[in-house]
Amino acid sequence: MPIIYCIEDDESIRDLVIYALKKNGYEAKGYESGQVLYDNPEPDLILLDIMLPGDDGYTILKKLKASHKTSDIPVIMLTSKTNEFDKVKGLDLGADDYIEKPFGVMELISRIKAVLRRTTNSKTSLDRICVSNLCIDNGKHVVTVGDQEITLTYKEYELLYYLMKNKGLVVSRDKLINQVWGYDFEGESRTVDVHIRTLRLKIGQAGKLIQTIRSVGYKLEE
Repeated sequence: MPIIYCIEDDESIRDLVIYALKKNGYEAKGYESGQVLYDNPEPDLILLDIMLPGDDGYTILKKLKASHKTSDIPVIMLTSKTNEFDKVKGLDLGADDYIEKPFGVMELISRIKAVLRRTTNSKTSLDRICVSNLCIDNGKHVVTVGDQEITLTYKEYELLYYLMKNKGLVVSRDKLINQVWGYDFEGESRTVDVHIRTLRLKIGQAGKLIQTIRSVGYKLEE
């Protein structure tokens, strides 16, 4: 049974989340600060508020991702901040998803399932990933749409592979640049948009699987 920590200083929100998680079969624990994550980092997933006493959510996330003991723990940010900068900042620091407050319980559970499904799959095998009729075999470095093999450039392949192994999750343009082009890339985020455009053209009808998330980035989803 997955163990989920909810780090939220608002007791009413924290209690609601814990109740919903337990009703849906998860083992859940709630805390008002992130100190527990430094002392006892054992959960399978973390719901992390941004505005917290002591270290804020961004600081906690950065520390978690910097440690080899906790870097693989998936994190969903809970935020009342709705501007583009705050959303992108969390994703760039390594968050797997973000949920804006106020949020519905069913949406929360759905997003948790999606993140757990993605991270569980990534721990078992990322050699072959399929979404609808679009498949990527990373062992053979082959992309197919149905029975047709698609020829991609190196960057197009890496971009598609990163989107597919994070299927169902929003990935910011900056995160794509860091992962595909490298942290020292000095070009513009428009580079990502251009590559996405040519990638969509090359994979034909499967191109509709790559969704544009306005002001943030992209998501590959069936």
